[in-house]
Amino acid sequence: MNKRGHITNGVLLALGLAVVLSPTPELRTVEWAVELLPPVVLGALLPDIDTEFGRHRKTLHNLPVLALFVAYPVVFGNLQFVWVGIATHYVLDVVGSKRGIALFYPYEQEYGLPIGVAVSSDRADLVTAVISAAEVVLLAVLHFFVVDLTTAGLRPQVYELLPEAATQFVRVAEAGPI
Repeated sequence: MNKRGHITNGVLLALGLAVVLSPTPELRTVEWAVELLPPVVLGALLPDIDTEFGRHRKTLHNLPVLALFVAYPVVFGNLQFVWVGIATHYVLDVVGSKRGIALFYPYEQEYGLPIGVAVSSDRADLVTAVISAAEVVLLAVLHFFVVDLTTAGLRPQVYELLPEAATQFVRVAEAGPI
């Protein structure tokens, strides 16, 4: 995908996530949108910094980079929701484009799905919108059934599925920044 596709995807995802986090039409939904737009859109653009250094779709397009940004708010207490933008960038490059990305860089193998379209395709905007909608649904399922995205706390039913040692580890992690 190109910059326009990633920005469009980030904006649609931030607005959709605002509705997920505050489903009733009220001021809090607008506040969520204002709060989510900058980190999600910036996260959606961040992986393409590797066009200026390193190797594009490799250096910053991999799972260790995503893990770093997922862990960052837990450890330091800031940059919440940047990981959402980064993850959506990866999904758009893997599903929506023809080339794919090197998820396990420095291993060079690029992963993508055969359903992607060329950036110049007339269908690129439609593919971006469909992927964005699917990501909003996925985040809603994650939010309502697995982890509260507003607090990063696991839902009670998840604890029932975890072994005792993992439950204790998660509860310590949920206590806040180290």
